[in-house]
Amino acid sequence: MNVNYQILLERELARIADAGRRPRLLLHACCAPCSSYCLEYLTACFDIVVYYYNPNIAPAAEFEHRLAELRRLADELPREGSVEVVAGAYEPEKFYALAKGLEDAPEGGERCRRCFRLRLESAARKAAELGCDYFTTTLTISPLKDAQLLNAIGKEFGEAVGVPWLPSDFKKRNGYRRSCELSREYGLYRQDYCGCVYSRLERERQRAAKENVTQLT
Repeated sequence: MNVNYQILLERELARIADAGRRPRLLLHACCAPCSSYCLEYLTACFDIVVYYYNPNIAPAAEFEHRLAELRRLADELPREGSVEVVAGAYEPEKFYALAKGLEDAPEGGERCRRCFRLRLESAARKAAELGCDYFTTTLTISPLKDAQLLNAIGKEFGEAVGVPWLPSDFKKRNGYRRSCELSREYGLYRQDYCGCVYSRLERERQRAAKENVTQLT
């Protein structure tokens, strides 16, 4: 049975509001477009450390481009609390090691599950290192990402390091649609693939197949 993580998030935010405190949240981020709505939503309750750790992204120029856009968004987006961007190391060798033998796996399969674990474990450790009260990820805003899986992984690593995982399914309550609106409003660089070379190649194959169908019809 699937858990409604949006409801769990709203309950936790209500508890925080009732406590009258402003905790510190580490928000793992994959890019500026996915971060836009998450930051707009969460800065009402938290001071936020945006942690950009994505060794899956290729090439290095793409990694740097996304990071620059994330920093620009953090500077320009109105907010109630503080927002700090912390860039993790670019370690593509770790991603390629976990993807070995899974290069042709479909998006959303075992390669992606391993990638989620790599990034969320790093986020949990960074949250503990920085003394954050919670941590979570922007990844649940994507309609293509499994929020049930992401929340299970995040909770596991949170328990391991002693930092509570903030449950989320940011695509709910029109979160994904709002992220698209904010991307247009701020002119954010938006991608049509998750970031790794395998997802880019799969998207290129999908576009080519669509073009072939269009030509045939």
